[in-house]
Amino acid sequence: MIKFQSKFSHIYVEKQIENLPFSKLIISKFNHSKIIKIDHYKDIFNRVRQDFQVQKEAMNLILARKTEPLLYPASDMVQDYKNPNSFYNTPILNCLYNCEYCFLQGMYPSGNLVVFTNELDFYNSIDQKLSMLEDPNKPMIVSISYNTDLLAMENLFPMVSRWIEFARTRKNLIIEIRTKSSFFHSIKDMKPSKSIILSWTLSPEEICKEYEIGAPPLLKRLNAVSNALDKGWRVRLCFDPILLINNWETIYNQFIDDVFSQIKTDKLRDVTIGVFRMNKDYFNRIRKRESKSALYYKNYVIEEGTVTLEKNERQEALNKIERKIGHYLPEDKILMWS
Repeated sequence: MIKFQSKFSHIYVEKQIENLPFSKLIISKFNHSKIIKIDHYKDIFNRVRQDFQVQKEAMNLILARKTEPLLYPASDMVQDYKNPNSFYNTPILNCLYNCEYCFLQGMYPSGNLVVFTNELDFYNSIDQKLSMLEDPNKPMIVSISYNTDLLAMENLFPMVSRWIEFARTRKNLIIEIRTKSSFFHSIKDMKPSKSIILSWTLSPEEICKEYEIGAPPLLKRLNAVSNALDKGWRVRLCFDPILLINNWETIYNQFIDDVFSQIKTDKLRDVTIGVFRMNKDYFNRIRKRESKSALYYKNYVIEEGTVTLEKNERQEALNKIERKIGHYLPEDKILMWS
């Protein structure tokens, strides 16, 4: 927590939300930050000529109110999108981590962190949608950590625990919490809920070190996964994105063996797999900034506005990964983006 407190030298607070209980709770955690009152978060977050990567090195915090839309239909970038009741929301914009393959650096003009503190409005938007689902026979699935990593920041902004308690009281609702964090201990004393999916993104250690800047190493994530399974939580593993680096097949085969030697497979909800893919506009913005990452200079194709690997190449890679995972899990527990 001290590490991240040092990042937020300034906290910008919208005047309209400064007295909300969640706003006060967050501000109370940062005694040494300079508080600056503002009219609207976009006055700071959307300024021109900002440098995303420079700001990531010394992030400031912005507390704001999220206005409509509060809920978005899931895109085909995620594996659950075929369920017509699949959505995501954005309680926080940006992430403490800085993975080289992350679309956020092309999506947002600023590397600063925006936390929306009007939590009741988020809950109400879900209640409204629950009453008019396209397919009431299927659960409503909401990914609340699609554009950030909420669990990584739970000690600073205790949103995950609040979402868990909210989901307990709603029927036909599943909340997915995506993370690379090892901070399961921040919710370890909570009673597990069938309404929650804890989704851990796992990568070979070679990928963790080279491309997942600031995120914990594989072993710490695996320990968190094991602890969550032992406590009775529903857990999803995400091998996504699979990066076709040099010697990738050998690296991923060993990685998969290592993962399933430490994880109780009978307790896993499922596993998702997918290759590198990104909205072409976000991809082009990152390249335009002269990204030093080799990821942005490979031979890709554009399909329906998405930059990704050529179809035969990605399908071959996904099939190999699927067959390898199939040594440990049944086919119906492996979800693939193709």
